[in-house]
Amino acid sequence: MGSHVLDLRMLQNNFSTEEMRSVWNDENRLQKILDVEAALALAESELGVIPEKAGKAIKEAAKIENFDIEKIATEAAKLKHSLMATVNHLQSLSGEYGEYVHYGVTTQDVTDTGTILQLKEANEILKRDTKKVAELLIGLASKYKETPMPGRTHGMQGLPTTFGFKLAVVLSECERHLERLKAAQERVLTGVLAGGVGTYAALGSIGPEVEARALELLELNTPDICWHSSRDRISEYGSVLGLISGSLGKLGNEFYNLMRTEIDEVEEPFAAGNVGSTTMPHKRNPAIFEGIASLTRPILHSVALLHESLMMEHERDAMSWRSEWIALPEICLYLSAQLKSTITVLQGLVVKPENMMRNLELQGGLVLSERVMFSLSEKVGKQSAHHLVYEIAMESTEQKIPFKTLLIQNEKVSAVLSEDQINQLLDPSQYIGLASQKVDEVISSIKNGGNLSE
Repeated sequence: MGSHVLDLRMLQNNFSTEEMRSVWNDENRLQKILDVEAALALAESELGVIPEKAGKAIKEAAKIENFDIEKIATEAAKLKHSLMATVNHLQSLSGEYGEYVHYGVTTQDVTDTGTILQLKEANEILKRDTKKVAELLIGLASKYKETPMPGRTHGMQGLPTTFGFKLAVVLSECERHLERLKAAQERVLTGVLAGGVGTYAALGSIGPEVEARALELLELNTPDICWHSSRDRISEYGSVLGLISGSLGKLGNEFYNLMRTEIDEVEEPFAAGNVGSTTMPHKRNPAIFEGIASLTRPILHSVALLHESLMMEHERDAMSWRSEWIALPEICLYLSAQLKSTITVLQGLVVKPENMMRNLELQGGLVLSERVMFSLSEKVGKQSAHHLVYEIAMESTEQKIPFKTLLIQNEKVSAVLSEDQINQLLDPSQYIGLASQKVDEVISSIKNGGNLSE
């Protein structure tokens, strides 16, 4: 029985994926903690800190099937300690070698390193799906790089752009996100096994060797110094995920707006039997778009919570630490749903070029006022042309007279431009600048940058 949206069976798939939930569930969390304890014992046995057989015995015992999570949870509640019950049970399972369980380290060593192991798994999923989004954007941006549509600033039509150019802007963000993930991995996927206050006091001079070997077994990087009180690694990673979420949320919100009845330039995938409203049978709501956009805000709030954990007292405290236990899984879980939904949308997106052109023509050519102005400026000067076209545009808007009609009737304009020239200038498909070229450049950059193949 659940109480959080991530646990409620009727809602959880809107906020996470089963794959990511399996990374952050009780079983995997416990197994990762056990993996750390096993690697520690093996490293210590190899280096002669504990008996050789102790390492093997502890490794054999440190398997999730040997643990009853409900019993461990009940004991943990009695002890009021997050790890001691696990250590106690692992000790009992290790028989005569149980005294060597958790030897020379502290709780935060094990739980931090276990969390990083979970994060390593989550990272592979998030990286994979971000690449998939990028690949789908490449296909759509290329396909629609010359498809004209209204470019809107401040919510209003400004100049023509292309649908492919709009998507390439987000594709460029994805390229940077993949670069950020790659760069962050080296710093973030780092464990720690340094003892009570991080000085290796219990293990002495061999402590760093034990740490390095255990982390090598876990396939994690070794820190230069204990990071119990340095939460920048986790904050950095959360920040990168927040940036990815921001791009997805922006795209979802953009599609949501472009699907409005009055705009109708795109539509999310719709299957027979989908229901938009319990009371309005005709509705085909942008439910997936809304779902994508809705998850960015909670992710960014959780990222902010991670940043608050940077303020830790002395060598460590549990106040900051526990905030990460809340925020980090939520960020990964919400982002997994965002990515999955975005992939679904991009795979089945309905694009309506005819409606894009229709909307470009709604104002009777006003969206091309800049083009007319620059054409006139060759003869009358830019500022003079701006004042002239401004007056004509305002008259067109206020008097409901077609812009083209007023241009043709204006003596100053007709002295410079013929009617045929005016008609050509008011063709939106001919004023998309370097949109197609820039799309190709962005696609070439991400394809040749290596981020999609790594």
